[in-house]
Amino acid sequence: MSLPFGPMDVGCAAIARGVAGAATVIALLAPGPVLAQDPPKKPLALTASVSFVDAAGNTDVTTLSGDQRLEYAPAGSGWTLSEFVALVYGRTDGVTSANALKLGGRADRAFTDRLSVFGGGSYERNRFAGIARRFEEIAGLAYRLVNAPRDQLSAELGASFNQQRSTDGTDDAFVAARVAGTYRHLFTEQAWVQQLAEFLPNLETAADRRINAETSLVAPLSERFAVKVAYTIRFDNLPEPGFVKTDRILSSGLQVTF
Repeated sequence: MSLPFGPMDVGCAAIARGVAGAATVIALLAPGPVLAQDPPKKPLALTASVSFVDAAGNTDVTTLSGDQRLEYAPAGSGWTLSEFVALVYGRTDGVTSANALKLGGRADRAFTDRLSVFGGGSYERNRFAGIARRFEEIAGLAYRLVNAPRDQLSAELGASFNQQRSTDGTDDAFVAARVAGTYRHLFTEQAWVQQLAEFLPNLETAADRRINAETSLVAPLSERFAVKVAYTIRFDNLPEPGFVKTDRILSSGLQVTF
């Protein structure tokens, strides 16, 4: 899905303002203090969120977005296995105006409390950004920089191997470096704000670089249900011909955790 919005700096400023405001609201509403230490992790965890909008009458718009993540981390093994699915679908006046899908899996092996190695793969389709299909394999090292009761910060460094076909039938295969980071601040065990960022410079074409970022806020309704608000930016400095560089998606909906 390709949307004609402004440049990256405008999006980043919007993220900062949104995080500050929403963080204040969650801090006031979220019940109970944060535990002094991390709670025991369940070996198997499933999280899913969905948002849906359907408008009829003077405006005919249908939008569906959602994501799902399954994580398995046997106690004492050092392994974490995960898979994910994310989709955005929209129709305007009976015509499909958005249809993006990404799914994949990943395996992490921890060597210490801070250092781990990872590898994974994904499949992506986004015809409204000119991508008929993209297969991506990643591998690298992850390091946990901060592991405090309220704040967690990790960084990743590695490589990304891509096989891509554009909607005009052009095939391309390339290797990119990959630098990524994740920061999470907990207001309580179930209320938090998280920032993800990923930088992917093509090692073969200097002008071809991608940036993916997502800011998400979660406020609990009960032990299993929560409200989730997410703002995603996808920037491609060398997009497919006829498409713009920046996609931005704002979604809000219900999250369920098992």
